[in-house]
Amino acid sequence: MASLNKLQRPRPASLLRAFLDSEASGGLVLMGAAVLALIVANSALAPTYFGALAAYLGPLSTLHWINDALMAVFFLLVGLEIKREVLDGQLSTWSRRALPGLAALGGMAVPALIYLAFNASHPDTIRGWAIPAATDIAFALGVLSLLGPRVPTSLKVFLTALAIIDDLGAVIIIALFYTAQISVLDLGLAAAVVVALVVMNRLGVLKLWAYLALGAVLWVLVLRSGVHATIAGVVLAFTIPLRMRPGAVDDISASPLHRLEHALHKPVAFLIIPVFGFANAGVSFAGMTVAALFDHLTLGVACGLVFGKLIGVFGFAWITIRAGWAELPMGASWTQLLGVSLLCGIGFTMSLFIGLLAFADNPLLQAEVKVGILAGSIVAGLVGATVLALAPRRARPMPG
Repeated sequence: MASLNKLQRPRPASLLRAFLDSEASGGLVLMGAAVLALIVANSALAPTYFGALAAYLGPLSTLHWINDALMAVFFLLVGLEIKREVLDGQLSTWSRRALPGLAALGGMAVPALIYLAFNASHPDTIRGWAIPAATDIAFALGVLSLLGPRVPTSLKVFLTALAIIDDLGAVIIIALFYTAQISVLDLGLAAAVVVALVVMNRLGVLKLWAYLALGAVLWVLVLRSGVHATIAGVVLAFTIPLRMRPGAVDDISASPLHRLEHALHKPVAFLIIPVFGFANAGVSFAGMTVAALFDHLTLGVACGLVFGKLIGVFGFAWITIRAGWAELPMGASWTQLLGVSLLCGIGFTMSLFIGLLAFADNPLLQAEVKVGILAGSIVAGLVGATVLALAPRRARPMPG
């Protein structure tokens, strides 16, 4: 009997499996990749690092393959998460959308305004207004998860929903404001592929390979059209079925969307995003002066992330709750909501992405953007984590 019990006792998860399953792990790997990129970019390996990124593999450079192709997979996952949450998750009803939705709106608008305040008299940098408007969900949730039970689950749900809406806003901004010259022919062919994908969805086609095959064609056409190729990932995601049968409500977990989302989660978190971070966070400080660190571009990005996200997210959340449109997340205090609002200032991945698009032909401005993003994200993360670590756990009424 003892031997039978021993056989039936569940085996403990390996350290590797536990790490991969942890919410904080993706953020930790991304942090490590960013730190490594900074070290390499300021070492004797710098020429090799920058040379490898500039080297061409077929029609695109290594950096473009990472930013246009690998990141299209990241945007595919973002699109899948947005669709699932809107149709069958935390964003499926108005009451669930109100607080994270309006907080995300404030968290995009106020940082952009702060950036513009620093750069209004500099036409060459105004184009970067959207850089501090984005939140890095991997970093932010990683920091939140490291705090463990000190942060109620309701705040993690709030941050996740806010970041998803934030990502959708960033996708729209990229499509509308960071698009190069348009090829009408390629854009028309891309639209035809989208129609084919929608028809497949309506006809109940459930074969993932069919959607992914057309998705690859869509990516090529969007890349050629002048619209940024990563948008193809989001568009493809919106056409992948959430249900196994039209009107079905009991088999969503087996749907193509859920299966693809589950399959992509770990490769994106532990490969694609860290590779993107390593390729884009590397900034050489050689020749960079103290004045450059306090340049209007650098300060606009950093202050937009730290102060803009805090004012926008917390301010709009406060207005929403006081107006009676939503309630404070269950079990959370106002101080904890303040701490999470600060964490929204961690804008690494999407901010870097928008910065590269905004100043694609100016390495000097790209370097200043990276410094601003790193400085703002570090300050927002450290201050936000400190506030949450010291915050009372029980909700208290807002003074006044």
